[in-house]
Amino acid sequence: MIMHFAVMFLLTLVGVLVGAGVLHGLPRAGGVGRRVSEGMCRAPLLDVVVTYFTVLPWGCGAAVYGWMGFWGALAGQVAGVLAWTLAHEAAHPAARRGPRIVHVLNRSVGRWRNHAAVWWTALAVPVFWVVRVAEYVVYPPLTWLVGLPRYRASEWVCVSRQKFRGLVGHDLIWCLYCDWMTGVWSLGSEMLRNVESFWCPIRFDSAKKCANCRVDFPDIEGGWIRADGDMSEVAALMERRYPPGGFDGSGTNPWFGHPARLSVEGKSLGDG
Repeated sequence: MIMHFAVMFLLTLVGVLVGAGVLHGLPRAGGVGRRVSEGMCRAPLLDVVVTYFTVLPWGCGAAVYGWMGFWGALAGQVAGVLAWTLAHEAAHPAARRGPRIVHVLNRSVGRWRNHAAVWWTALAVPVFWVVRVAEYVVYPPLTWLVGLPRYRASEWVCVSRQKFRGLVGHDLIWCLYCDWMTGVWSLGSEMLRNVESFWCPIRFDSAKKCANCRVDFPDIEGGWIRADGDMSEVAALMERRYPPGGFDGSGTNPWFGHPARLSVEGKSLGDG
């Protein structure tokens, strides 16, 4: 079993470093390389890259060697990130010694607390990956079944912080994680706005919950029926917001505050 762990550890470590090397090398491989590199910075190619560096080694390790393969792959990933971090910082000595996020936060909360906390956030990686899969599998059928609006994922799920000057090593890898994570979560929230307002435009009975959720679900304050209302109000609202053929005759049914629902002097064109 130890051998299985070691094999997956080494394979994953090499895979992470080789993959990182390819990503670093592509922009220097001429016009084609730069175009491929740019493509890998946004969905759908970014989804392939993220899967390669995250869940693929776990799945392969578990499929071949069971739990020992899984843990070996996970340990290989951690070792790969640490090795890449050291190498990247060594390649950029001026930036390494200059002002950095990690230095500020180490002084603010303590080195071990900062590093332990940021590594702890890595536990959310599979959660965000599953959310991204759901954006591929669950939401698209709703665009033709009930006319919820389509989205260009590349406008949400993309990364660009590698272009920021002076961002190296530890800071760069975690900022890229946040870059990807924020886009995935924001796209998912946008899709959920459509789902909630289409099927359940009723405010929550808890005023605190309404206040907490209204940032991510603006229709709570922008049109949903109050919690002590009745179903006749809900039905009337839905008939007004979602007429046959879509709010503008195009067959689309976006949430009430969606950009597609342009307004003139404060009046939504989708109100009829």
